[in-house]
Amino acid sequence: MIDLTAMSSAELQSWVIDLLADMFELDKATLTADSNLYEDLDIDSIDAVDLAVKLKQLTGKRLQPEVFKTIRTIGDVVDALAGLTEPAV
Repeated sequence: MIDLTAMSSAELQSWVIDLLADMFELDKATLTADSNLYEDLDIDSIDAVDLAVKLKQLTGKRLQPEVFKTIRTIGDVVDALAGLTEPAV
């Protein structure tokens, strides 16, 4: 399992880019934090669900549906994962 708390924001972004490139056969060189999952990467709603499931498998943490619905870019995925490591207030 991936320990999100042990990763810097840059490491987390690199990990997410590697994961997306592997899952959806994308060119890592073209992926940035601003890449839109739907418009730029042609990820559809079924792919997005697959991504959410894969993230849960790899991290042991589940993105809440209301958070998942707001994700549009790779940066949003990184921010959402980083948010899972913050203690509940």
